[in-house]
Amino acid sequence: MTTVKTRRRPGLERVLATADRLFYERGIHATGVDLIAEEASVSKATMYTYFRTKDDLVAAYLQGRSDGWQRHVAEQLEARGGSSIDKALSVFDLLGEWFVTDDFRGCPFINAEAESTQDSPGHRVNLGHRGWVRELFADLLQPIGVTGSDEMLVLQLTTLYDGAMASAYAEPGPAWAHAAREAARALIDRFEAEHSRVE
Repeated sequence: MTTVKTRRRPGLERVLATADRLFYERGIHATGVDLIAEEASVSKATMYTYFRTKDDLVAAYLQGRSDGWQRHVAEQLEARGGSSIDKALSVFDLLGEWFVTDDFRGCPFINAEAESTQDSPGHRVNLGHRGWVRELFADLLQPIGVTGSDEMLVLQLTTLYDGAMASAYAEPGPAWAHAAREAARALIDRFEAEHSRVE
């Protein structure tokens, strides 16, 4: 078997880690590239060899957040097990666990969307992440008759998911995730009941 070696770029890694921390803690507009370069211990010229514009760096930050959350959700759902419905509801449990961490500052994607334009690279990453959330619920609930990511139940669960994060940012605590979970359970139960009558 051939092992492919990739060259590490410590400067790039520091820029990404620093941007991730500062963008999430302080916001995008409040975080300048000068501060990122200074705290990452790289020159601005070096930083611009990695990212042509600040918008490109924002998109990389959001993509990193998306990739990390997707991995976390996949690992946790597999570890916790249960039925497809159990796993769909566990998504809200994961939100609640996140809400009580010291560094929770709301949804990075909702926060970024409030500071971006619809033609920005970050907006495109946000759309991709939102699509993943819908596909996650759709895939998990396919066994009960959900047919795709545009199913009304999927849109309702995604709204609960977003709403819990926005509410927890304004008023920190796990109660919002718990409330969203119970509302999701009621919607899923109603969907199952209606689907069984049709069949």
